[in-house]
Amino acid sequence: MTKAKPPSEKVLRKAVLDTALAMSRSGLSPGRSGNVSCRFEDGMLITPSCARYDEMQPDDIVFVSADGSVPNSGQTPSTEWHFHLAAYGARPDRSAVVHTHSMHATVLACAHKPIPAFHYMVLAAGGKDIPCIPYATFGTDALARHVAKGLKERDACLMANHGQIAVGTTLEHALELAAEVEVLAEQYYKVLMLGAPNILGDDEIARLFEKFKTYGRNALKK
Repeated sequence: MTKAKPPSEKVLRKAVLDTALAMSRSGLSPGRSGNVSCRFEDGMLITPSCARYDEMQPDDIVFVSADGSVPNSGQTPSTEWHFHLAAYGARPDRSAVVHTHSMHATVLACAHKPIPAFHYMVLAAGGKDIPCIPYATFGTDALARHVAKGLKERDACLMANHGQIAVGTTLEHALELAAEVEVLAEQYYKVLMLGAPNILGDDEIARLFEKFKTYGRNALKK
């Protein structure tokens, strides 16, 4: 069978912009907040720093090499490019990153509260919880190290006093997971208002892991 040709740079630039627009318009990240990237060649294509997504063109998407250099670009990449590269280094099996400041995920992150298995859909992020990584100043190598560690065995995590980050095999999958994390964060926040949550036990988590091996199989064919 002939191997499918990878998408062109032009196609990927438009996909990054479309994903950023979808993220913003859905309310997952207000204003100019949040950022989106995908793997390309030896580095990545990422949204530029502090730009309005609805005023951007595909040519405004910035290529950042694996070493952090920005060749042939009139735009400055997102200040969070460090942790995007770190995420790709930690997860060679993932090709897209979506970072948002979604409301409830950010509320929990500011309270330094991870999301435990109060609902089985927590496993959509790849484990029995959605961890909250330690705080570090945005745009720093320290934050990049925290992100790399948090995503080593998860597809999403909360970022203390900051927001959330999700990775996926495609931009569509990463954005979909970021939306799911926000739904779970809102549900968990409301459960906490009622009292102590009931957390699924280890035996049930093990059963769920087996079911999640085939969960979403049709979506992955897209």
